[in-house]
Amino acid sequence: MSQSSEPDTQHVGLFWTLRLDGQLPPVTESGVPATFLHAGPELAGELAQAMGLADPVPILQRFQQGKRCHIARVADQLVTYGWITFDEEHIGELGLTVRLLPGEAYIWDCGTLPEYRGRHLYPALLAHMLRELQNDGFRRVWIGMDADNLPSQAGVARAGFQPIVDILLTHDGPTRTLLARGYPDVSTQDIQAAQYALFGQREASSITIATPR
Repeated sequence: MSQSSEPDTQHVGLFWTLRLDGQLPPVTESGVPATFLHAGPELAGELAQAMGLADPVPILQRFQQGKRCHIARVADQLVTYGWITFDEEHIGELGLTVRLLPGEAYIWDCGTLPEYRGRHLYPALLAHMLRELQNDGFRRVWIGMDADNLPSQAGVARAGFQPIVDILLTHDGPTRTLLARGYPDVSTQDIQAAQYALFGQREASSITIATPR
């Protein structure tokens, strides 16, 4: 996590969005021939291996909860993946729960095998996911990442997402507060939509979170 210029404040994440009720950005082409697919429970074992999990049970549980997964294959090998949630999703490292309105989706837990990184597979996968979601009638997609994850930020920007808020963590004695700081060129409507997704209220720009014991 990186330090912001404010005392006792850490810049912990960024929250981005892309509207699907208009023309989508141009498709980002991957640097290697790849096939993009909507994955199902039959790939739980392969997904678990790619995600570094010893057991496919958590993957099967995600499918049972209605989450969706998209993947890319290169020469029949699963090389990148990304998950989509349509109701709410807990962000464990922040202690937040993203809440989605009807017509919204949240992309999370994306990864690419180390030997295939740097070939634009991630933004190409995002472009595939966006078109699938648009075809299904969704209107907005959210995505977030750690403030220090520069490769993910570059990939998300390449796919056409716009950063809406920085997520800051302040410490005041035992009290820990998460703040959403909007970007200056972002509309009030989009900032309020991000605040609702993160904090459950459009007017709430911060939330106090429990201090770990």
